[in-house]
Amino acid sequence: MTGDAAPYDALLLQSFGGPEGPDDVIPFLENVLRGRGVPASRMREVAEHYQRFGGVSPINGHCRELIAALKTELACHEIHLPVYWGNRNWHPFLEDTLRQMKSDGIRRVLTIVTSAFASYSGCRQYREDIVRCAEAAGAADLQIDRLRMFYNHPDFIETIAENTGRAMSDVTAACRESDRVPRVIFTAHSIPLTMAACCDYEQQLRETCRLVAERLNLPADRWELAWQSRSGRPEDPWLEPDICEVIESADVQKDPCLVISPVGFLSDHIEVLYDLDVEAAQACERKGLAMRRAATPGTHPRFITMLRRLIQERLFGHPRDAVGRFGPHHDECPADCCLSGRSRPDCSPSDRLRRD
Repeated sequence: MTGDAAPYDALLLQSFGGPEGPDDVIPFLENVLRGRGVPASRMREVAEHYQRFGGVSPINGHCRELIAALKTELACHEIHLPVYWGNRNWHPFLEDTLRQMKSDGIRRVLTIVTSAFASYSGCRQYREDIVRCAEAAGAADLQIDRLRMFYNHPDFIETIAENTGRAMSDVTAACRESDRVPRVIFTAHSIPLTMAACCDYEQQLRETCRLVAERLNLPADRWELAWQSRSGRPEDPWLEPDICEVIESADVQKDPCLVISPVGFLSDHIEVLYDLDVEAAQACERKGLAMRRAATPGTHPRFITMLRRLIQERLFGHPRDAVGRFGPHHDECPADCCLSGRSRPDCSPSDRLRRD
């Protein structure tokens, strides 16, 4: 399927971006934190997290692997569309990618955002990036639509459940004296409460966790959602509790085995490698907890299948699959979708989930 018969003539992967060497770290973080009021001391602290891993974030490598896997999957289903890639904060920058697409004669674009959950940073800001960068690139006439959020897509739930279940098996083998089901802590990036009140981020995450727990037959008292990677001003309230606070309060005699499943991340960002594999792992070691961290979706075959199915929804009108209490997320965002909370401090929790 190619050409004018298709409603789109290209796909665009929109992602966050990450440094690919030590010299990239500070310029990258300056891009990320510009205008956010984050103290310089905090930026230097985060820079050390990147330098611990050679100044390289896994996210750009993940995007390359994702594009390669998606191209193979699409070709197997006779979908022949070029796949472009543009980042918010590092090379390849979205503006440069849109300029290239315009030069290549692309007119109708379907974009894939590397976020499963609706928040300002994971939804609205990507839409703002498109408008800003398209204007700067002289490509404002491109038609650019976005794949819907997939927090409750059955393939996404199965991917998270499989990865979490494998980690549960691993930690159980390492903790043979316990006959209890391992305790599972799902984690996601914390956001300010003012932002959380203007979107469905927390509600969607809790629904995903519930669906995964249900798939794994986890009783309600064997799992919970915690938060990680807070990066804002200390005086601003953010979603809590932090994963390390949960670990510190754990009863080791009751629950000696712990699984951490980073449900809010699609790949191993530095926040996963440092905040979980280093800080949370050290907290578990201090407490005497046996811990395993579940894998992120990455290029899991079921996850790639889901992306292909979402693309087929938009190309061919295939069924819009969703599981759980809420239907499939909208294709087009309403005007008040995922506000930052900075300009609307009066935001109240949305009931948008139940309307979609």
